[in-house]
Amino acid sequence: MQRLDLSRAKWHRSRRSSATGQCVEVAYVGQVVAVRDSKNPDGPKLLFTRHVWASFIRTLQDGDSTLG
Repeated sequence: MQRLDLSRAKWHRSRRSSATGQCVEVAYVGQVVAVRDSKNPDGPKLLFTRHVWASFIRTLQDGDSTLG
């Protein structure tokens, strides 16, 4: 698998993030969505296709009870 260069990624944090910094950050890079822990920006990142990420967000917005 080819590595994705995230060195110039513009990371975004939700406006609903905790004041204590307990949140994730998201970057849109081409057709990939990268997700990282805001407390550990140099740590591992999760990568999703835009389609999968959009489906995940829709599921959260719909209040799908199978997520938790």
